[in-house]
Amino acid sequence: MELYRYFMRLAFDGSKYHGWQIQENAVTVQEVTTRALETLLSADDILLTGCGRTDTGVHAVEFYAHFELQNNISQEDLDQLSFSLNKFLPQDISIHKIFKVSREMHARFSAISRTYKYFIHTLKDPFLHKYSWYLYGKLDLDLMNEGSMILMEYKDYTSFARLHSQTRTNDCNVTHVDWSREAKKIVFTIIADRFLRNMVRAIAGTMIDLGQHKISLGDFREIIESKDRSEAGTSAPAKGLFLHKVSYPD
Repeated sequence: MELYRYFMRLAFDGSKYHGWQIQENAVTVQEVTTRALETLLSADDILLTGCGRTDTGVHAVEFYAHFELQNNISQEDLDQLSFSLNKFLPQDISIHKIFKVSREMHARFSAISRTYKYFIHTLKDPFLHKYSWYLYGKLDLDLMNEGSMILMEYKDYTSFARLHSQTRTNDCNVTHVDWSREAKKIVFTIIADRFLRNMVRAIAGTMIDLGQHKISLGDFREIIESKDRSEAGTSAPAKGLFLHKVSYPD
């Protein structure tokens, strides 16, 4: 029996969800999207595999998932399916496109990099508070960018990993880290081949301590080398974090 694999590119506001991954006694993006897909395709056994997990309350500008069907569906019908899904799904989940790929393509394992952005605003603004962290006071971005260079010297990010996770390794290949100002916001951008659970928020929270001069560059290096989550700073709130881009081989 031949199966055909389809990729789905979507976006979601994670405010009301306990992340992407299906969990017991919690509403997740994967669960809601899978149910909608099964309803429209009159199926009850669709396995929707995501490009990764997101923490509770985290958003995605670009997220990929794949599923398989026995049907070889034309792109025209896939576009119609996307349209129907968007009518069926709640406003906080949007399907951008569904397209057929080879059976070798995998939403999670074929991804070569992921880009996260974290948003902060330092002046109170009612139009930013839902998707950005209001942090009163100044941040030393120059110092934080010096810390970014230190961060990229390492591979083992145990100090920023959720405790008691079941990951095989805490090594990640971080290829880009920077802090910048964009309009009214401060933006933290980080790119890596993979991320640990809670890693970006833990790094952001620790680097904010650096930017507030609560810790030094030497302290920051010692935190990374300690491989001890209790040595790092408090995780930044989920509402400011977005999965911004997922890259695949051409």
